[in-house]
Amino acid sequence: MRECHFDVVVAGSGPAGAVAALVLARAGATVLLADAARFPRDKACGDVVGPRGVALLRELGVLPAEAVPAGDVVLVGPTWRGVRLPWPSGKTYPSDALVVRRERLDHMLHTAAVCAGAAYRAARLSDVIPEPDEARVRLSDGSRLRASFVIGADGALSRVASAVGLLRPHRALWGFALRGYVAGAVSAPHIVFWAPDGRRPVPGYGWVFPAGRNQVNVGLGLGLRESRKRAALAGRLLPGFVLALESRGLLPPGTRLETRRGGWLRMGLSGCVPASGRVLLAGDAAGLVNPLQGEGISEAMASGRAAANAIVERPGSAAYAYRHALADAFGAFQAEAGAAHQAFVARPHLRRLVANALTASVTRRATAPGLAIWWNDLLEGARPGPARTRALGLAAVVRLTTGARRRPNQVLDRPAGGDDGRRRRRHAERQDDDAPEVGASRAARIVDYSP
Repeated sequence: MRECHFDVVVAGSGPAGAVAALVLARAGATVLLADAARFPRDKACGDVVGPRGVALLRELGVLPAEAVPAGDVVLVGPTWRGVRLPWPSGKTYPSDALVVRRERLDHMLHTAAVCAGAAYRAARLSDVIPEPDEARVRLSDGSRLRASFVIGADGALSRVASAVGLLRPHRALWGFALRGYVAGAVSAPHIVFWAPDGRRPVPGYGWVFPAGRNQVNVGLGLGLRESRKRAALAGRLLPGFVLALESRGLLPPGTRLETRRGGWLRMGLSGCVPASGRVLLAGDAAGLVNPLQGEGISEAMASGRAAANAIVERPGSAAYAYRHALADAFGAFQAEAGAAHQAFVARPHLRRLVANALTASVTRRATAPGLAIWWNDLLEGARPGPARTRALGLAAVVRLTTGARRRPNQVLDRPAGGDDGRRRRRHAERQDDDAPEVGASRAARIVDYSP
């Protein structure tokens, strides 16, 4: 039986994969979108889409009607003092964030991609074998396909990345998040540096976000550094965090957690080479999660669009173009924030010191505007002024004290032999990133973003 051929097979229909499939389909490419889930489906997340993500949704013409303004973020220290971080108004992004449940957001983006022409298969990608002119793909339903390119948007534990030798788990900056919905209301998103013993904050943070319809999204995100062994700690701590929120009036007494879900995080563009040959990784699969406040939706969608654009505009050197696009868009901040995250997770006393300093009454007014820009990765496109100047200063201090590089090397480096040892990497590396166009996608040269 002859195997079906697609210009691009996209593994995973979360924000990264769905946006990639949407952009490719609108450009005229033949796209298969493979995801084992049937939509709508739930996903562990804080449900907040930052300003860059809001701008991208508007550009694509797929802003969810049920999305509601998130309001300014309140950063709460271990002593329960808080500082309000307003969303800044940028030149390239709006001065607001939106709350939309992942069940709704992912369903909307998935539907938009399918309506644009992407084929959908309710199956998981089982294997990828890159070859010089194409990639051979096997799905969990037994299907065998051929594709000019494969986009792995299948999460932090990406099967695509593992299959082609791009995953380097021992070099990853791991995290784990656990969330549940509770009945109630909260006026603004709260990020809490919670200290269960009253002294040392957990190696991460807790959150209390509005979820609409008299519901609140409550969760804990923990930094695990290079090992995933302590992820179970989130489940043990979450009930105590809920009780602490009740005692502070952020949740009503007797709150019961519903629909608890957890998920792995890989942050700071770490733990993988994001593209090689005919395989590109996007979203969580590329380690694109903000190491400081945990948002990954905006980064996921932006990387999905960048992967699609690289394939459409430079099919002969898509991996090269995509790696440089990621480095330009995310490299500096992810390197700085990742280094800061590692320092905080490794040193409990430093976590307490920094959290208390950021929320102290004598410093919070001066630090809040700059922190709101840098913390949320909004320096690029920020308007000139005192807040931007303070954000630049904060970034410089982080680089100086942590030794963070402006661009992490693994984003630009091609995979080297001997790291993960799989023979399939040799197939992936036969295609020269700077070679003339080979097995070109049938996609149009100009991407039309109109809905």
